[in-house]
Amino acid sequence: MERKIQQLAAEYHQYVIAMRRHFRMHPELGGEEVATQKKIIAELEALGLQPRAAAGTGVIVEVQGPLPGKTVAIRADIDALPVQDEIAQPYRSQNEGLCHACGHDGHMAMLLGLVKIFTALSEEVKGTIRFLFQPSEEKFPGGAEAMIADGAMEGVDAVIGAHLWQPLQVGTIGITYGPMMASPDEFSISIQGKGGHGSMPHQTIDPISVGAQIALALKAITGNDIKRNELAVLSLGVFKAGSVFNIIPDTALLQGTVRSFSQEVRENVFARIEQICGGICSAHGATFSFEPVYGYPPVINHPEVSAMVAAAGREVLKEEGVIELQPAMVGEDFSFYQQQAPGAFIFVGIGNPEKGLVYPHHHPKFDMDEEGLRIGMEVMARTAVKLLR
Repeated sequence: MERKIQQLAAEYHQYVIAMRRHFRMHPELGGEEVATQKKIIAELEALGLQPRAAAGTGVIVEVQGPLPGKTVAIRADIDALPVQDEIAQPYRSQNEGLCHACGHDGHMAMLLGLVKIFTALSEEVKGTIRFLFQPSEEKFPGGAEAMIADGAMEGVDAVIGAHLWQPLQVGTIGITYGPMMASPDEFSISIQGKGGHGSMPHQTIDPISVGAQIALALKAITGNDIKRNELAVLSLGVFKAGSVFNIIPDTALLQGTVRSFSQEVRENVFARIEQICGGICSAHGATFSFEPVYGYPPVINHPEVSAMVAAAGREVLKEEGVIELQPAMVGEDFSFYQQQAPGAFIFVGIGNPEKGLVYPHHHPKFDMDEEGLRIGMEVMARTAVKLLR
């Protein structure tokens, strides 16, 4: 069957490229993927399948073999970003202010290609392949939980997913055998001081000074309060206070993110943030409110499923094409599927400096080497077959 998968992946490569370019031209935000859903359903029905809507704008479809067996799920996300497309290509986005700047156009195109592969091989499949076209990955709280509520993971024995990954050179895949992607948690700190004239700071409680001390103190948490064998990142992205140069404001706002791989670390970091805010504010007579927001759980790959992905990758790309990665500090709601069944998430290389394909994810000029679509499709198909066996 592996030889046939290789042949079909090559045969359907141009179809997958065409689908990817169609979706790049017609991006839609999370929860609004109406035309995207319609196109996916039309392509699946043309294959004689019976797709169903799920999670509002998502789609679930199955290819069943003639004999009973295991059920393997393969997931792709389908939503775009609120980014203006700036690529100089004929498949540039036609929807103003919207762009598939993260590769989800390629994800759903690959999944459609995988459906075609397994439809062609359906008489040789022992078990069931379930294909999940998930909306709203980019938009918290994400679409994975809604897909699961609509039956996406019922009876599933294993689940796999892939992200087209610009930092990796085309012709490679990246995998881990444990932590893969972090929890993308958020927090907000509101400081209440006492405003006044800039010439009389003794009459005020300066929230800018308080906020600056908090900002500096927070950076020490990951260095001093996290165990050496744990990974965590704390970054501030917002510090807002005041609007006039000679007036000390009443309030200041700090917002940031925490990335980690365990519930214990998440809770410890948030507890330390609150403790630091309390100490510094108390010392200066200010008050504060702290709001933590827990994002997606971390993506933790199942070692045995990852081993099967790696084996499939070596079949396609040889040993040097399969790279064991350090965990990435970005987040993904694929983690919710992994709470339901053993699963692995992989990165498929699409970067190619020789073609000028160097712009990172979420950049207006993000694009991909489309050879990665064929590679990702073949690796995923071979992995699914191994999991069914």
